[in-house]
Amino acid sequence: MNYRKKKQEGSAITIRVVCAIVFILFSWCWLYYFQCDLLMMAQHVLSHGITHYNRLVGAIGITFVLYLLQHLIHKVTHLNKSFYALTYFPSMLALGMLTDIVPDPASGITHKFSWWLIIVYLLLWGGCTYFFTKLQELDDDPNPHILSRSMWMNLLIMVLLMIMTVSIGNTNAVFHYRMRAERCLLEDDVDGALAAGKKSLECDEHLVMLRMQALARKDAIGDKLFEYKVCGNSKSILPTDRHSTLLLYPVDSVYKFMGAAPAYQMEPMHYLELVQHHMLCKDTVPSKVVADYQLTGYLIDKQIDKFAGEVGKYYALNDSLPKHYREALVLYGHLRSKPVAVYRNTVLDEDYENFRELRRQYPNKMEQKGKVEDQYFGTYWYYYWYE
Repeated sequence: MNYRKKKQEGSAITIRVVCAIVFILFSWCWLYYFQCDLLMMAQHVLSHGITHYNRLVGAIGITFVLYLLQHLIHKVTHLNKSFYALTYFPSMLALGMLTDIVPDPASGITHKFSWWLIIVYLLLWGGCTYFFTKLQELDDDPNPHILSRSMWMNLLIMVLLMIMTVSIGNTNAVFHYRMRAERCLLEDDVDGALAAGKKSLECDEHLVMLRMQALARKDAIGDKLFEYKVCGNSKSILPTDRHSTLLLYPVDSVYKFMGAAPAYQMEPMHYLELVQHHMLCKDTVPSKVVADYQLTGYLIDKQIDKFAGEVGKYYALNDSLPKHYREALVLYGHLRSKPVAVYRNTVLDEDYENFRELRRQYPNKMEQKGKVEDQYFGTYWYYYWYE
């Protein structure tokens, strides 16, 4: 009997250790790797930029506090054996709620998970805890070892709790790309900002704005923009009228880079025109950054006539043009019988003819888009015809 009792006690300790390891590893990875940018943004917004979130300290501190909460729950409920993992429910619920952060229209943050659901979850958990506390008196595992039924039951509960945490927390890929890009810009890591979601075909207007800002700082907006997924229109390329917003990266940094801050809310293209006009009135050289924003704004809106009419003011129409400007002018030359801007490039002209031939080979629009995307995604031609 004493041997069996010691074996059961040893099994109970093993279950606790395994559950603790699973929880700590999950919480650490969730906080340190996946949600660190979101938590940094949340602390920045809530403190109005006064305090700064440290991902290492935050991950360790939050995990430690939640583990202490589980320890307290265990002391109160005395749940053991097959149902010990249920003592992690409040900690896992809190972990999910802590990362259930979404932006609201007022440029702040809010939770999407309803508070009344938290109460329902806790009431259900309380009822289950009471029931299983009574049931565990009858739970006599005949083989109390590391691969026992009790161990597998607890691991199953831990998996279900992790799924609950993930389902509650913000796992929106585009929002995470956006937060990573803002953090990288804040840290002057332009390459890191551009790497955020680069291989993904998902985006929103906020992410496009951040990518344009990063590309402009590398003087590559005219060469690289359409190598990324582009959505929205020119109304969201700058935060001048709140069509696109910043949560972590300071708006003042954007305007400082552009050369002027708007006196009131206005559309980005109007703002860019005013900035260029202001510089011309001062007899200074037009800003290349502002010019590139204007020209790419026209391209995003597919206003190639306006683009063709403006590009010659800032660039010589030769092979030194940025890649997307050359592509746009070749496209423009094929669409207009009397172009106002003429640019010739034998290689690009031939490439565009190949592009057109590829389109003609596939009458089915969906199949056509897939085939063209495989070969021409990253060109302005693909964006113009398919986005």
